[in-house]
Amino acid sequence: MVGLVGCQPDYVNLPTFSPERKLLQAVIETPAGTNHEMMYDPASKEFRSRQHAGTDYVIEFLPFPGNYGFIPGTYTTPTPSFPVGKPQSVLVLTESQPSGTVLEILPIGLLILEEGGVLEKVILAVPSRPSQQILPDITTWAALRQHYPAVQTSLRLWFMHHGQLGAVHIVGWKDEHAAEQQVREAMQ
Repeated sequence: MVGLVGCQPDYVNLPTFSPERKLLQAVIETPAGTNHEMMYDPASKEFRSRQHAGTDYVIEFLPFPGNYGFIPGTYTTPTPSFPVGKPQSVLVLTESQPSGTVLEILPIGLLILEEGGVLEKVILAVPSRPSQQILPDITTWAALRQHYPAVQTSLRLWFMHHGQLGAVHIVGWKDEHAAEQQVREAMQ
């Protein structure tokens, strides 16, 4: 099995934009519809269950409302938990995708969270391919809010309850332009 590790893609260092179509890419860590949070381990190049106190972390609330992962080739501002930063988080609103799936995406919004005094920014996105979209014709924050106003409420409630109750606070929501700016900043 050790020989297989070298054959696994290095997801963190994939290009931020797809070589063919020059679209933003997302690596899915945790599929939509699960309560078992997965994380990519760059050292082993494997997807593993997130650990908390030595056991698999299971969200004691509703399952993930979208596919959670990261944008390759990006790093956020370092924090005490991530001294070198971590790849930019993304939530892709589409049907459940297995861990390790790489999707071309369109950023449609930016969610800003605060937990324990640390800000986290999560890109909200949809797949760029129409055949993978579950929210037809949604390519902007305004369109999402107009056609599916309950999505924002649902995401707010989920993020506020996916961890320790009361620990996560929603700081704000921004549009696709702010999301694209966040990706550019995380690429530097």
